[in-house]
This record gives sequence, structure tokens and C-alpha cells, in this order.
Amino acid sequence: MTPRSNAQLDLRRAINAISDVIQNRPQPLREFDQIYMKAGDMVLQTSLIAQRFAGRRLVFIGDGDAISVCLAYLMHCKVLEEGPESILVLDFDERIVNAVARFADQAEMSDRIKSRLYNCIEPLPEELLGQFNAFYTNPPWGASNNGESVKVFAERGMEACGADAVGVVVIADDKLVPWSQRVLAETQRFALDNGFFVQEMQTNLHEYHLDDAPDLRSCNLFFRSHPDRELPKKSYALHEKRLEDFYGREQNLRVRYVRDTNRVDYGKAVLGTYELEVLGESK
Repeated sequence: MTPRSNAQLDLRRAINAISDVIQNRPQPLREFDQIYMKAGDMVLQTSLIAQRFAGRRLVFIGDGDAISVCLAYLMHCKVLEEGPESILVLDFDERIVNAVARFADQAEMSDRIKSRLYNCIEPLPEELLGQFNAFYTNPPWGASNNGESVKVFAERGMEACGADAVGVVVIADDKLVPWSQRVLAETQRFALDNGFFVQEMQTNLHEYHLDDAPDLRSCNLFFRSHPDRELPKKSYALHEKRLEDFYGREQNLRVRYVRDTNRVDYGKAVLGTYELEVLGESK
């Protein structure tokens, strides 16, 4: 079966489906570099990843954007004809983990997508080592740590993959922003050192809801595993140096999990953000 091109997508159905996903998504926490992709680019990204990773066992190392849910849902709704065989989302934010599980349950597609609480500061669980053949990550972009945060997320994705694997890292890409170019170079060097090579780079592709840099875009950096790559046998916790400036200058990685406390009905106004003035009553 040939995947549909972007031009063949039923855009109205795709956008409506992705709006359902966005309604279910928790609000971003800027202190952890949770910056969400704009809806139109989410449609494009979902279509691209569905075609690239069709039939693969795909693991997400973090997924604030909810591209994982978009993939599963658009396949479930038959908007996309092909996509990953299975999806696992690993995230340290319990709100995101629960949002994935909640949406999957409501849409009756829990057989296609699952989520699990995990922080990349810790070793990848042994039962996940080498169990996938595709990874996706849109990590903290590493402006203040020379891309170390990007390397950490990519490393966990690579550890989760066995032979004949592919992956994509979504990171900043702007020729007028020097740190983004340095991080791109560091990420490619890191991949080569770990048995992956760059297959393709789709530049200046995505826009974000980013108030302090609204024009900053990201790229898709696609990787493929080298045929002689040594497969992962063990994963290790991060040492102290790699935690520094993880989420920005002087914002070290210190939080293990973001816990989901008070349940929020996403898509509805939150109590406490409004009040009612009834007809006939004066304040």
C-alpha cells in the first residue's frame, strides 16, 4: 500500500482530528522547555513521520507536542493509510503520560499507543533496550549546554533501538542563530560516534508558540543506523556534568518527575480563571 502524500491528505479531517489531540494536551511548562508546535505544522509533521516510520516499532523520548497521539489517532480515523506498527511514549511529565493513556482509552486505540513514566536522567529500563526500530525526540534544544540535552534524549532513543533502526531529532535550525548551528553540528557528530548517520535534514520546517523567539524554527534531522553498529547491552544513569544547564542557563536537571495532581478537564476553562456575575445581582 502506498502512503498518501501530503497533498492527498484530507486536510479538514486531519486538522479536526489534531484539534481533538490539542484539546487533550496539558499546558506547557516553560521551565522544562516544553514549547508546543503550531497546529498546521503538527499536521505536516504527523504525515511526514507516518510515511517515514510506516510499519516500525516507534518509541518517543518525550512528547509534549503529542505527535505520538496524532499519529495513532489519524491512523485510527483512517485519515492516514499507513504509519508505525506500535508506539510507546516515555516522558517524565505524568500529565503527558496520563493524557496519552486517557486519549487512547477514549478513542479505543490503546492497542496502538501506550505511555510510560520515565526520566532520561535514569538508565533506560533493560526490558526496553533494543526493542524498537525507530525513535522520535523533540528535546530541550541545548542553547546553554552546547547541545548536551539533545544528545541525552537522542542517546536514549538509540539505546531503545536494535538493528536496522531509524530516528528523527527535532531541533532548532536558524542560520542567524549561531548556537542552533553549533548544536546541529554536535548532534550529527554524536550520532556518528554512536553508530548512526544522517540520512536527511528537512530545514526550517516547524513554528512554535514561543513568545521570546517567535521566528525560531526547527528541523527534522533523520538518522539511520550503521549496519556494523554495536547494539546496546546496557544503559547508564547520567553523571552530574551532563545535568548542568539542561533546560537553560543555570537550570540544571534536578526534577525526577512532574506529577499529575489535580485533574484538569483539558479543553475547558479552569475553575479559578473566571467568575460569574448573575443577572440582577450587583457586585
